[in-house]
Amino acid sequence: MKNIILALLVIVIAGGAGYGLQHYLQSNKQPLKSARPGPDKASVIGIKRPAFELKDIEGQMRNIDEWNGKVVLVNFWATWCPPCKKEMPAFIELQEQYSKQGFQVIGIALDDEDSVRDFANTLGVEYPLMPADHAGLQLSRDYGNHIGALPFSVFVGRDGIITQTHIGELTKSQVEAIIEPMLPAK
Repeated sequence: MKNIILALLVIVIAGGAGYGLQHYLQSNKQPLKSARPGPDKASVIGIKRPAFELKDIEGQMRNIDEWNGKVVLVNFWATWCPPCKKEMPAFIELQEQYSKQGFQVIGIALDDEDSVRDFANTLGVEYPLMPADHAGLQLSRDYGNHIGALPFSVFVGRDGIITQTHIGELTKSQVEAIIEPMLPAK
């Protein structure tokens, strides 16, 4: 008799939980937000890039203004982000290949200084890396990353105007297709 009562009790509780869950899910249906939002009123494309000043991994204060007149790729990343780490060798190559034409990669890490320095030394990153920890998330939002995804890349023209943003991993050929029209011929 105890087993029957216990079984009925389990069935009633499970049924009630199922009904409650279904009711909750039905009442809270909202459209999913895309990880790649299209242009909207908040788009940063066509506006002057936001100013910032951060310390690099050498302890030197860096200001975005020091790269005025260059085509700049501002890359928001983290050492714990697999696609971020995967795209960095391409950025190292691009920096080396196009720097004499006025191209500059800048890495803003949502990480602590020690992790970024260790990672840079291991990979041999030569372009400026600036650990920004939690402040980097707000800065990435200022640059148009409204969903907080990583990696997030922003392309800035020689005039300081944002020309394009990209959420997710970039390949060397994708970056070249974006920057080559903005750079002088070799």
